[in-house]
Amino acid sequence: MAIPTRLLITGATGHVGGAVLRVLLRQHMPGMVLAVAARQPAIQAQRLALSRADSVDMVPFDFIRPETVALALRGVTSLLLIRPPELHDVYRYIKPVVAAAVAAGVDHIVYLSAQGAQYNPFAPHHRVEGYLTDSGIRYSLLRPGFFMQNLCTIHRDDIRLRRQLLLPAGHARTTFVDAEDIGIVAANLLITPPALSTAFELTNRQAFTYEEVAAQLSAGLGQAIGYRAISVREFRSSETAKGTPLERINGMVDNYRAARFGLAARISPMLAQLLGREPGTLRAFIKRERACWN
Repeated sequence: MAIPTRLLITGATGHVGGAVLRVLLRQHMPGMVLAVAARQPAIQAQRLALSRADSVDMVPFDFIRPETVALALRGVTSLLLIRPPELHDVYRYIKPVVAAAVAAGVDHIVYLSAQGAQYNPFAPHHRVEGYLTDSGIRYSLLRPGFFMQNLCTIHRDDIRLRRQLLLPAGHARTTFVDAEDIGIVAANLLITPPALSTAFELTNRQAFTYEEVAAQLSAGLGQAIGYRAISVREFRSSETAKGTPLERINGMVDNYRAARFGLAARISPMLAQLLGREPGTLRAFIKRERACWN
C-alpha cells in the first residue's frame, strides 16, 4: 500500500474540514504535500489564517465547475471529500468528482457521510456512498452522529434569542459528536488509509432527546432553554423566514427525518476506539463554547 504523498482537503472552511486541516498542520509530516481545495484560493487562505510557513498548496476547486476538479486532483493520493450542504443534486455535482478521482488515480477517498445514511435511500449521502462503492476506488465512509457545532451555528439564534429549539425531530434520541473529534479521525485516515474500504459509524456514548439537550443547554448557560417538536411544514416556514437557502433546508429536513425514524440513536464504540480516548461530551462542548450563545 502506497504512503499518501499529496492530500487534498475539500470543505476546509467548515467544522470537520477545518479540524482536519489543523490536525495535519500540527503533524506536518515530511515528504507529504497538503493541498486545500478553494473556490477563491487567496481569499480562503486569508480566512483560514494560513501563511507561507504553513506550506499549504491552495488549489482552485469548485464543485460546479468540473474543469477545476480534474486539475485539482492531479497527483492527489488521498482525498477528503465533503459535500457542500447546499449541493443537494449529488448526481450532477458529486458523482463527477468521484469519477474524476478515479481518472486521476486517487488511491483513497475519505468521505464525510452521516449516521444511518446506508438505510435512507432518499438522502444525498446514501447516493454518494453508492457512487463510491461502484467506483472501485478505496474509500473510508465516516458516518458521524449529529454535530454539536450545529447548536452554536444554524441553531444559535433560536437558542440565544428565542430561548428554545424548534425542530422537526420529534422525541427520538440522537447521538451528538464534536466535529473536532471527527476531524482527528479523518486526518488519521488520510495519512494512514485502511487496507480495505471501510465504513465507520462515529457516535458518542449516549443518545439524547432534544428535551434533554435543552436541559443541558439550560444548565450550561444558566437560563431556561426549551424544546418544541414542530412539523416539517412549520420548520420549513420558520427557516424560510430566516432566509435559509432552500437546499440547506432540504438537507436539514433529511437529517431530522432520520432522527425521527430512529436512525440517529444508535451507539457505537468505534469513535472512542479510533481516538484512543473517550469522545468529547455534549456537556463539555456547551461549557467550552458558551460564549457563542451570549
